[in-house]
Amino acid sequence: MGILYSEIALGQSSDIFRLEYLNIPENDTGIKTQRYRFLFNLPIKLNEKKDYLITGVEYNKLDIGYSQDLPFDSSELNRFHVVDFNLGYITKWNENWNLVTILTPRLASNFINGAMTDDFFMNATATLWKENSKADKPFRIVLGLSYNSTAGLPIPLPIVSYYKRFHPNWSYTLGIPRTNFKYHITKKHTLETTLLLDGYFINLQNDILLPDNRVGSRITLSALVGAIGYQYNMSKRMSLYALVGRSFEQGGNLRNDNREDVFLLNDESNLYIRTGFKIGIF
Repeated sequence: MGILYSEIALGQSSDIFRLEYLNIPENDTGIKTQRYRFLFNLPIKLNEKKDYLITGVEYNKLDIGYSQDLPFDSSELNRFHVVDFNLGYITKWNENWNLVTILTPRLASNFINGAMTDDFFMNATATLWKENSKADKPFRIVLGLSYNSTAGLPIPLPIVSYYKRFHPNWSYTLGIPRTNFKYHITKKHTLETTLLLDGYFINLQNDILLPDNRVGSRITLSALVGAIGYQYNMSKRMSLYALVGRSFEQGGNLRNDNREDVFLLNDESNLYIRTGFKIGIF
């Protein structure tokens, strides 16, 4: 599934810069997770038509703790790294639409033995993007396809996102990986309710031998999260933010080389706390 299911626009995110911390406290299964995220995308203007080349990198470090005994050695399941290299191109498709294409090579592993072939994944996205930020009721539409080699489905998946500021103080976004409803108290302060998807798919360099003689070679998490949030807008593009919520559905598993679930690690709901600083293009 990938870290933070691919958001359309600049690589894995619609941000130019982001620093973020995620805390998923321990639940009844005895598992807790912390994630540290750094992202930087650099748009390079190519010509007067406003075509852009996008280059960037995103790094995620995950620290996972287990307070209960597992029926196998979990010493290599405590720290994981995900590194994305973003290469994208933005051009005018016609008077109304922009075309955004993104290629994202990824390394996702515990890196016990350095980088290996199985740590490498390739993701690609192509979207059409239309917006009018100067309308009485500003809106943005994104339509496209995304191929994610960690998603488990070897086919391009649709991307649909629709944003509208339908009132000076109210806006909403409908889509995947995130749907939200925002109340803009002032230009500086925003409250929101949100429903989002989060998760990861990471290679294990040394296979985990399970008691039933099955083998785990990947570790994954998928979560559907509901949260409330606050954003302090330092400027039009720069902000501090915080989200507090809980997962409605959650599945953490070990998988084999065929991506079949071989051991359930975590299916209990969790608190979900996320905070950070970002500079965005929206």
